[in-house]
Amino acid sequence: MTTWLKTLGVGALFVCGNALAQTADFDPRDWKKDIAGKPTQVMVLGSPHLSSFGDHFKPAMLSDLIDKLAAFKPDVITIEALSGEQCDMLKRYAATYPDVFSDYCWDPEAAEKATGLTVPAALAEIRTVLKTWPATHAGAQQGATPTPAQRRHLAALFLAANDRFSALVQWQRLDPAERKLGDGIDEVLLKVLTRDQTKPNENYEIGTVLAARLGLERVYATDDHTADSIQDLSGPKLGDALQALWSKIDIPEGRVTKQREGSLASSKDVLDLYRFYNQPKVGRAFIGADFGGALKQQSPELYGRQYVAWWETRNLRMVANIRSAFGNQPGARVLVIVGASHKPYFDAYLNMMHEVKLVDSNTVLK
Repeated sequence: MTTWLKTLGVGALFVCGNALAQTADFDPRDWKKDIAGKPTQVMVLGSPHLSSFGDHFKPAMLSDLIDKLAAFKPDVITIEALSGEQCDMLKRYAATYPDVFSDYCWDPEAAEKATGLTVPAALAEIRTVLKTWPATHAGAQQGATPTPAQRRHLAALFLAANDRFSALVQWQRLDPAERKLGDGIDEVLLKVLTRDQTKPNENYEIGTVLAARLGLERVYATDDHTADSIQDLSGPKLGDALQALWSKIDIPEGRVTKQREGSLASSKDVLDLYRFYNQPKVGRAFIGADFGGALKQQSPELYGRQYVAWWETRNLRMVANIRSAFGNQPGARVLVIVGASHKPYFDAYLNMMHEVKLVDSNTVLK
């Protein structure tokens, strides 16, 4: 704990607490106008999960969308993926979080074998490397640039840290002729980086592609599944209760998205789909049908409310991870790429942050 926090006396805490009790309701948004410097601009992009799309979808169809996002010029990009730190913890606490590691994490054993580094050691080495890494993003001053060997080595470090997405950012920043073995990349890791037989995924097709295009060195994995313990503790009947709830959902917005997703044929179609998903009224409709319905679900165990508790906890922890990702870059532009059902919650929670100015996603996508 920081020294000044240790020395803060009980009396001071009492005085602060007493003063707050005598003031009007506290709202973090009231302080937005008082910050030093520019606000941090955050845009949340609600995305469908591309892995569920059929063979008619091709990543090249994202070109118009990526052009729009590139014009926003984010300095920080976050994605809906679990970090290496959390995966390392989930593996060690498998009894507390059953099946979560196997469901959401990549086993870093091959990367550890290739580099000789555990996840904690690789994370520490990445921090050391990036402290002296040349600034190569758009707008950075001219100077030394990383060598291909340095980029390959950093990609290997990211893989050892269980961060495939940032590894791919480094890989895409290499000249195609330099995407080869060496500097920690062996045959097994090369297959990971070439994404052999991998389904489309917005973390890759949007997040890493955009980061590489803008000259960023990494993306930030900000998902969280520690809240899954709530589902596990609720017991096996939770699934039946949720299936009963979902089987009754039939809203116009759902029918429109199904029709649009099934008939994608061009980059314009994909951009229009994202515009639709990011309309506030569409987000509210899906939330009302799903989580709103769950809150009203009648059962002795109130399974619907347990489901909402899991969802709210997960979103709060994800937003905390996002806040941490741009914590050392006040005034930055931040792009948050996340499943569309998270977007309304993220917008609400992020807007409570003192220094955050929300950017309307549909203005950017216009």
